[in-house]
Amino acid sequence: MKLSAEQRDAMLAAAMLVRSQAHAPYSRFRVGAAVLSSSGRVFLGCNVENLSYGLSCCAERNAIAAAVAGGMQPGGLAAVLVVGDTPEPITPCGACRQVIAEFAAADCSITGANLAGQTRSWTIDGLLPDRFKAEL
Repeated sequence: MKLSAEQRDAMLAAAMLVRSQAHAPYSRFRVGAAVLSSSGRVFLGCNVENLSYGLSCCAERNAIAAAVAGGMQPGGLAAVLVVGDTPEPITPCGACRQVIAEFAAADCSITGANLAGQTRSWTIDGLLPDRFKAEL
């Protein structure tokens, strides 16, 4: 779904706020995410690092996990907004792109932002063409 300017601004403000809760003692790279379910609920997540880097979890996946805990089903992800301290709007990593793809509605909007408020939006097909798909 295409976010209205008001929706985008509200999700950006929420993602910036939750970014401050990130646990990033190793990289010092804090990321915040807000996801909008098709029911209209917004869920938040921040990155949580672990000394064993492979156990770290990105903001986007944490926000999606919160949405799933709140009842969202695959296909119920209407929009994702992620923010980080980058020169250009941040983009989700490959692992997050695959998780987004599993839960995204057909018209899911994915927006990256930086701390200056610059944004850029994509579809999941634009970010992850020819992605792995399993018929469930």
